[in-house]
Amino acid sequence: MTDTVDRNQYLRDSLRLARELIALADQGEAESEDDGCRILYGVMRDCGYKIRREVEREEKAHRANGGWSDEGA
Repeated sequence: MTDTVDRNQYLRDSLRLARELIALADQGEAESEDDGCRILYGVMRDCGYKIRREVEREEKAHRANGGWSDEGA
């Protein structure tokens, strides 16, 4: 079984990916030339924010039960 630090790293990686997804959506939308692409980037941004919110909720839960380490941050 993986240790706590490894499981927390998955959450950190998920948060990084969510931030990258939001940034990509922002960049794509700024350069898009049609409504179909703008809709896609809006969906991407929404997903990024939802992922980020869930990761932050999990981090808070892990901290509350003593299962969070700032190692590897």
